[in-house]
Amino acid sequence: MTRSTIDMENYSILITGGTGSFGKKFVGTILNKYPKIKRLVIYSRDELKQFEMSQTFNKNKYPGIRYFLGDVRDADRFRRACDGIDIIVHAAALKQVPAAEYNPDEFIKTNIQGAQNIIYGALESDVKIVVALSTDKAAAPINLYGATKLVSDKLFVAANNIKGYRDLRFSVVRYGNVMGSRGSVIPFFMNQRHNGILPVTHKDMTRFNISLEESVEMVEFTIQQAMGGEILVPKIPSYTIETVAEAIAPNCKTEEIGIRPGEKLHEEMITLSDAVHTIEFEKYFAILPSDADKTKYMKHYKGKEVNPGFHYSSDNNDRWITVEEMRDLIKKNVDPDFNPV
Repeated sequence: MTRSTIDMENYSILITGGTGSFGKKFVGTILNKYPKIKRLVIYSRDELKQFEMSQTFNKNKYPGIRYFLGDVRDADRFRRACDGIDIIVHAAALKQVPAAEYNPDEFIKTNIQGAQNIIYGALESDVKIVVALSTDKAAAPINLYGATKLVSDKLFVAANNIKGYRDLRFSVVRYGNVMGSRGSVIPFFMNQRHNGILPVTHKDMTRFNISLEESVEMVEFTIQQAMGGEILVPKIPSYTIETVAEAIAPNCKTEEIGIRPGEKLHEEMITLSDAVHTIEFEKYFAILPSDADKTKYMKHYKGKEVNPGFHYSSDNNDRWITVEEMRDLIKKNVDPDFNPV
């Protein structure tokens, strides 16, 4: 790849939703690599989480750390936060599928209007790079959450068309379930296993799997290498819900409770329609804007076009996590003292 490496220690970075699972991992990783970073701003709306986070990441140890209380829904507040910022990582979102079905207007305000506020904030300041986090549920969405994130993705891709002569690029990263994150199935099963029964939505359900560490690595890669306009998708393994249940509680019974409203049996990250605009390289795929110069992107990433008829879903993956691998991953990423019962 041709772009020179960005020395992030000399940059000012703002992360929205910085007190969430991804945000804390991202902040910890960046501060470990660049303890004297110029500025790292955690932008979120929960003052208690900011206070708790500041006990670990404080100005005495990390002079560049800042905590900025605000909501992505508040355009004026966010524009104020962008002052002096070079890089924005947009991780703030409402994410729970059932909650979205019941409260669609709240998800629209945060996930769509909030995304537009991020874009305007970047356009009206000296920001150089914006990386927005997406989800596999944004591909061919059947639920409100996925639909709002698809719109968000479209907004960030299209923002490259209105940047004018600014030295600014907008890109998106889309990945699957983050192992051990708040609200995910692994912590839920670990809490439920002592009851002797694990409630399973559907025995054939599959999901993609990525660790927080891998998701942070992907965002760092995007900051360094993205050209702008692409949606980057990782090549990651899948698992079945029964594999998770067996790994966590082999002696428990499973009880099917049915798929929840707005939930898919299998998740998809690249649709058949998107494949015509998709290239692959090393560890990632890149869905390009429909009017992009594909040759230019392939040269930059040293990639190639995907095969005709390609689509990337959790049930047609060529990589699957076994029960033993799942146990090792839980020990590494969720609970080092984990033992199946």
